[in-house]
Amino acid sequence: MFPKLKNNFLEMDLLSQNGDAFFFMVDFKKENIEIYTEEDLKKSELLIQFPNFKNVENVVIDKHLSLKSFPQTKSEYRIGFEKVQENIKLGNSYLVNYTCETAIESNFSLKDFFFLAKEKYKVCKSDDFVFFSPETFIEIKNQKIFTHPMKGTIDASKENAIETLKNDIKEKAEHYTVVDLLRNDLSMVANEVKVDEFQRIDLIKTKQKNLYAMSSEISGRLKPEFQNKIGSILDALLPAGSILGAPKQKTLEIILEAETHQRGFYTGICGYFDGADLDSCVMIRFIEKKGENLLFKSGGGITHLSKLADEYTEMKNKIYVPVH
Repeated sequence: MFPKLKNNFLEMDLLSQNGDAFFFMVDFKKENIEIYTEEDLKKSELLIQFPNFKNVENVVIDKHLSLKSFPQTKSEYRIGFEKVQENIKLGNSYLVNYTCETAIESNFSLKDFFFLAKEKYKVCKSDDFVFFSPETFIEIKNQKIFTHPMKGTIDASKENAIETLKNDIKEKAEHYTVVDLLRNDLSMVANEVKVDEFQRIDLIKTKQKNLYAMSSEISGRLKPEFQNKIGSILDALLPAGSILGAPKQKTLEIILEAETHQRGFYTGICGYFDGADLDSCVMIRFIEKKGENLLFKSGGGITHLSKLADEYTEMKNKIYVPVH
């Protein structure tokens, strides 16, 4: 593994220009970047399962999952929520992705969670963290770049849930904002940027409850100066807009003031470059181990239309393990 240089993005550029395969992780604030060549992966304890890449065979977990969460009270949540709302009213931001850290108790280890979860992207890093993410960050295929922002969820058991989600004023505004933000982001590294699919609804199955999530697809053709330069592309696009907000720089300042925990690798991104194409994801649905304690990190987008009770409920709804 490469040492954590200030600009490890340059190392990614060199590897991708040489056509060398590698796996990488970048934390939320772009302060810690870990790069693993194929040889590094063989020596590491990382467990990875992507749609088109994995370094481990599946293990059947036959014990029953016990999961208890101890979220902060609504009064505690209100403190950060109101800081965010105050900044939105002042015009400093129009979308802030506000997240929390929740203590959980379980009879499962991080590796157990990894093997049990049924999700598009899964990574377990030894005794540090595990995540099971449904959200693609960017894909690159044949010099075309794609992103799939996911914004907006609803309890699937609600009556007319899909139509309610698609037509909810707050959720629509949030989704439009993220799509517009990521369309602008892609324009920094690509030409011919367009929205290919808008407000797609996916079902996410969990043991606690099923959720509908809303996504869109945006694509473009990489500019010549960014072709075969994975590091330069990531440096330009990060932090991921869907878990930050807009405008990016001021919203980042608001998040750092309002949140009471360090995100670390949570809401960062990771990916696998196979020597030609890239697949990457946003590191959400995230469990971190600190000492003997397990912490589940979750949150959602806040706009001027957001209501305290709804956002508090959404934060709690996202504390789940996708098993079915």
